Amino acid sequence: MHVSHRTLIGLATGTLALLITGCASNGTVASAPAQPARQLQVCNAQPVQMFIGHNTVASTLENIRQKSGSYQLRVLRENQPATMEYNEERLNVITNDAGKIIALRCG
Repeated sequence: MHVSHRTLIGLATGTLALLITGCASNGTVASAPAQPARQLQVCNAQPVQMFIGHNTVASTLENIRQKSGSYQLRVLRENQPATMEYNEERLNVITNDAGKIIALRCG
């Protein structure tokens, strides 16, 4: 089967035109619906100091998080290395080896 150069050029040009048309944009940008901004939940460790001496069971930790107004909670063992960036929405629960809370601090 013999195909002329003119036919090949026509097919190539038509294919290229289809590819370019398929990539063309009508000026609109598709994006996911915007999520509403989450309200800042700043930590206040003062109201939860009464939990010092308690065990770190899940229900107690969630109660502490809610009462402190924190968005997140981090449990650390005493003298455990931790990242030092300050996060105003985080409550740090410091525990001893027995799992008892010995300190509650924001950050």
